[in-house]
Amino acid sequence: MPEHSILQDVLTIFSVSIGVVFLFQKLRLPSIAGFLVAGTLVGPYGLNLISDREQIKVLAEIGVILLLFTIGIEFSLAQLKASRRVLLISGPVQIFGVILCVAIGGVAIGLSVQETIFWGGLLSLSSTAIVLKALGERGEMDTHHGRSTVGILLFQDLAVVPMILITPLLGDEQAGNMSDIVFILIKSALVVTLIVVAARVITPKLLEHIVRTRSRELFLLTIIVLGLGTAWLTSLTGLSLALGAFLAGLLISESQYSHQALAEVLPFRDSFNSLFFVSIGMLIDLRVIASHPALILGLVVAVLLGKFLTAAGAALAAGAPVRSGILTGVALAQVGEFAFILAQEGRQAHLLEAQTYNIFLSVCVLSMIITPFLIQWAPKLAKRAEALQRVHHWFGHKESGVLASAPLKIKDHVIIVGYGLNGRNLARVLQDMEIPYLVLDIGADLVHAAKSHGVHIQYGDATNPTVLKQVQIEQARAIVIATSDPFGVRRTVQLARELNTHIHIVVRTRYLKELEELHDLGANEVIPEEFETSIEIFTLVLQCYKIPKPVIFEKAEEIRREGYALLRRAELPALAHRFRKGGFADVEVETWRIEEDSPALGHTLLQTAIQRKTGTVVVALTRNGTTQSKPSNETVLEAGDILVLLGSREQIHKAIALISDIQTILPG
Repeated sequence: MPEHSILQDVLTIFSVSIGVVFLFQKLRLPSIAGFLVAGTLVGPYGLNLISDREQIKVLAEIGVILLLFTIGIEFSLAQLKASRRVLLISGPVQIFGVILCVAIGGVAIGLSVQETIFWGGLLSLSSTAIVLKALGERGEMDTHHGRSTVGILLFQDLAVVPMILITPLLGDEQAGNMSDIVFILIKSALVVTLIVVAARVITPKLLEHIVRTRSRELFLLTIIVLGLGTAWLTSLTGLSLALGAFLAGLLISESQYSHQALAEVLPFRDSFNSLFFVSIGMLIDLRVIASHPALILGLVVAVLLGKFLTAAGAALAAGAPVRSGILTGVALAQVGEFAFILAQEGRQAHLLEAQTYNIFLSVCVLSMIITPFLIQWAPKLAKRAEALQRVHHWFGHKESGVLASAPLKIKDHVIIVGYGLNGRNLARVLQDMEIPYLVLDIGADLVHAAKSHGVHIQYGDATNPTVLKQVQIEQARAIVIATSDPFGVRRTVQLARELNTHIHIVVRTRYLKELEELHDLGANEVIPEEFETSIEIFTLVLQCYKIPKPVIFEKAEEIRREGYALLRRAELPALAHRFRKGGFADVEVETWRIEEDSPALGHTLLQTAIQRKTGTVVVALTRNGTTQSKPSNETVLEAGDILVLLGSREQIHKAIALISDIQTILPG
């Protein structure tokens, strides 16, 4: 039946996609490329299995809206404010850089000024959906180049509006005038302002009332209406649906229910988003490629190279290091989906002929298909570009704390790479303990703000050996790498080990799968957030079932031993370190907190008989932040006391079991 054609088409797309993406996963190829290839197979120029392409296009647009909506939820207005340097510098530089390159080439082949401006705007746009999907799969959204890439993409989405408005003025049809353009721009700015105000005032209160109903269905419907409705309203003003969806996500991100909203929308996003990538693949006409293979291949190479150079240069202009600039340039090297919309406007304005339009579509889609592979290969290119670090100094932001050429006078210190939450906490503790330290970060604004608060921080890229030498890594005792850039982490570990064979390297990483590689590169200790979170989760669950703490402790130790070398989280690391550095090869130091439900509470150390029954020695006791060495046997244990236990592993486990089991506490 005709009314079931859309169901048949969706079923066909998903079935073919399963097979193709499964094959790509086996070959360790990006899944996005698999969806694009699947679209080529089922499309009108492949096996022609889809009957209603317009319906698929509508579903694909919903996929793009949901993708940008979830990205907006994961963002916040504060993060957007922090990216203002990228929005105000990198975005304009990237777009005008592409227009300039196209103008140079256009003059050479005889294009008019109007045509070169149009083609420059057309080619300056990149694929928001494909790039964000690829960065998300690689866990690079929160890296420096990830934030730069997102900032430039947002500026491109904003720039689509004036591009569409001026396109008729560039063609034969003078469909508008300057007053109309100014009016639409003012109206668009007003809509964006209202959305931002709603994000601060209206949306959190609305969601609070919805949540009080305790209806999951009502909450989900409200989230969908906010997302699609905001995207629709912004489209009425001439803004893109994708930008409206992103702004809608920002609405939700300012509320305390953003995480629940994200969890509800993700299944819908992934399903509809795959339709978008398939619909892009359906556009490619293999006959056009077969008719002009050399021309299309040459144009693809020229577009990728030109956009790479302009995007990388734009990132450098905002103060990014060379490595980050290269990764940003590769990510933005393709032509984006919004170029299709602008191309349609160009056809109506007689700026594009039918044959030229088909060639453009082929170039555009091929650049999209190549993008996931380029992003996968980009870190290797960045690794080989360290010799170009001097170029970065031409764009360096002097006020942001660029490292001086003269090495710093510091030794026996800790180098902290990355000033996020982990870096800030570590720097604060080291400063309190009067341990020399130095923080490295490539966020110019962040460095400037931290310096004003007395933090020992310098602007510098730790993946550059020159920077590490300037902070005296040869004289450092330890380096802690707490950044979110997977490639940067691996490179920094490798360089640190090469420059100082004795330095103690501690690495924070997100995933357990990176553990072995980081150890092979030279890391002494690797802390996977994914793994540590799993341990914290099962520990809390076991506590709910009143499992004895020694049993939980033993299970956590066992799992840690299976995953990586035991990482003890002693609450008195400095004291424990002193004992471990001595000649106690078979002796360990452990800390144990006396909880409010501990059977040892209210008993003296003599009554607990820890040393007599287990052989473990209580060498210190911490109470209210004050440490007392060799506490008296008459000391009465209170809630919150921390005992420092010295003994073999078996003895310590017996001591912990003793003070956790009420039946073993003997009065007198």
